[in-house]
Amino acid sequence: MPDTSLNALAPCTVARWLRLTLLLSTCALAAILSGCAGLGGSQAGTGISGYSTADWRNSADPIGSFLARSKNGAGLIAGDINHPLALQALTQLGIRYRWGGKSPETGFDCSGLVLHSAQQSLGLKLPPRSYDIALFGIEVPRKDLQVGDLVFFNTLGRRNSHVGVYLGEDQFVHSPAAGGVVRIENMNQTYWTKRFDGARRL
Repeated sequence: MPDTSLNALAPCTVARWLRLTLLLSTCALAAILSGCAGLGGSQAGTGISGYSTADWRNSADPIGSFLARSKNGAGLIAGDINHPLALQALTQLGIRYRWGGKSPETGFDCSGLVLHSAQQSLGLKLPPRSYDIALFGIEVPRKDLQVGDLVFFNTLGRRNSHVGVYLGEDQFVHSPAAGGVVRIENMNQTYWTKRFDGARRL
């Protein structure tokens, strides 16, 4: 059984953070529709799905921000997350987005994060595309979502073109788009509500 303490969320080393900071500061990535999430530059200046760029989800330290948010009682509590898939996905907070990426070393796209987390935590081998992953497991109505369920969105004009892992309290973790890092979002935000395609339980 995986460690459910807050320590499980922060295995990062100083070297990993330095590498991430260097990559983010030197890469001038264009705001394009890429990979599995079409979340690019149409909302320049506001960050993903209308959030201010000062929002904690866009922080240079998403793990620290998540833990601080958990400690001050603002929603999701890290210690309440006990599903192995969700816990594994959370250990990837801050890893940069990369189209086709399937490991912490290369970066992740949305489906890469999910397939890596499922293989590491559950021993499941999932396909590399979000719309193929949507064929696995059983369908779950939104009102019945549980921690560890997969949530799917239409971000590229086709069903199930984006996927994340549900964390509870209407939050999910995902790898968003070019220029972003693995982070947590609120499904009740207008952007995600309009694009929600459904959920599956592995």
